[in-house]
Amino acid sequence: MVYTLYYSPGSCSLAPHIVLEEIGVPYVLDKRVPGKQTIEPEYLALNPKGRVPALRDVDGRAGGADGLLTEATAVSAYLAFAHPEAGLLPADAAGRARVFEWTNWLTTALHTQGYGALWRPVRFTADAALHPALVEHGRANIRAENAAIERILADGRDWAVPGGYSIVDPYLLVFWRWAVRIGEDVAQLPAWSAHARRVLARPAVERALAKEGLPGAQS
Repeated sequence: MVYTLYYSPGSCSLAPHIVLEEIGVPYVLDKRVPGKQTIEPEYLALNPKGRVPALRDVDGRAGGADGLLTEATAVSAYLAFAHPEAGLLPADAAGRARVFEWTNWLTTALHTQGYGALWRPVRFTADAALHPALVEHGRANIRAENAAIERILADGRDWAVPGGYSIVDPYLLVFWRWAVRIGEDVAQLPAWSAHARRVLARPAVERALAKEGLPGAQS
């Protein structure tokens, strides 16, 4: 099997892209740019959500084409479950629950309520007069969640779920890179920044960043 990952450089699809590199299976990349290729009829016919990431070939369907799996955390989890030899999920039930505790929180509180409001306030209201307030509130949410992440990572753990690198860690890297992108002072997030450096030092991460044309650990 050769997977196809629909992605946009530097988006949340970077996390499952890194997971693909970590597990070391064959795959191809299909680049999509939000607001452009993702709304083309060809892609919408495949994935009516019109967003990335999406992964082919996974048994089943949920509104899109047969064999298409969407949502970044679902794609990463599937790859980890399908390739247990990569060790990207804890072996115990509590550890796996902690993985999904992290990913659910990051997706809702940080991605949707933070960056969603900051970058795409139109998703929350069509009233343009309300967009500045939504943008401001999104940034406030981002700062609050970033501080919460910092407090967790500052307890001395090497990885998000103590005991080993998991699918949470590349997902956290996405949000750390986004914090840099919007001009947040990541020097105020020393534990998270140290975590990001550990993730960036992994060869699989270096390869994924290079394939997406993104700056890496040495940049």
